[in-house]
Amino acid sequence: MKILLFGKTGQVARELCNRPNVTAIGRDTADFTKPKKIIEIVKSTDADIIINAVAYTAVDLAEDEFQLANIVNGTTVTEIAKVAAKRNIPFLHISSDYVFNGNGSSSWKTNDPTNPQNSYGRSKLIGESGILAAAGPYVILRTSWVFSSHGNNFVKTMLRLASNNPKLSIVNDQVGGPTWAVDIANTLWKIASDFYAGNGTTGIYHFTGKPNSSWANFAAEIFLQTEQDIKIEHILTKDFLTKAKRPLNSRLDCSSLKRDYGIEQPEWRKGLSNVLNNLT
Repeated sequence: MKILLFGKTGQVARELCNRPNVTAIGRDTADFTKPKKIIEIVKSTDADIIINAVAYTAVDLAEDEFQLANIVNGTTVTEIAKVAAKRNIPFLHISSDYVFNGNGSSSWKTNDPTNPQNSYGRSKLIGESGILAAAGPYVILRTSWVFSSHGNNFVKTMLRLASNNPKLSIVNDQVGGPTWAVDIANTLWKIASDFYAGNGTTGIYHFTGKPNSSWANFAAEIFLQTEQDIKIEHILTKDFLTKAKRPLNSRLDCSSLKRDYGIEQPEWRKGLSNVLNNLT
């Protein structure tokens, strides 16, 4: 099985780079702001599977740079999907809970109506729509709250802030599933392997760690595992102003992934333990 992986330095990409028969292409070769160059790469690849782990992820900055976000997360993804579909190469793409409006308290199902509330979410939905329109073999894997030992993420931010602050104010009314990047990489690998074996199922799937948590409770677990006595003040989203609107409900129903691929939701606390062992 030969895999063409777009991305080298992102949290998930780093976990896929060192797997066998993976050709990982970084920004120096594949600049997602230039779709035409990406098209040529896909046209010439001899890969059996294409995985996209590239994304514009600066959620607040996307409110100003929405055109750039739309190109990276939307236009270029769509062009990859078109060429991959013509060549009948399965295309696996990572998307986000931000395609939903974030209301309510029920876990979002894969076929629930999308209605993103910020520019980042809208750019991710453009990419999803492009993949669906291309009508080739694909999997769109929506996930949330990604963390790892690499890059910028909530775990590393909490450790940094805790080093200088005995008390932190953290949002407690946003709820979702923290997800270890290694678990996402393992899931993509399983899906890719199934497609290579002729058993892949095209569709949109959800994948997050369990159980669901608020950001405040996620932080509390970080400090519990690192044995730090940090006082956490619970605050509301409305009291923590950001340029981009954040969803209150990021819960994702992952049942169809288990049904079609036999993939269970992992315990995120176990992933967190692995990450903290690497960081501390």
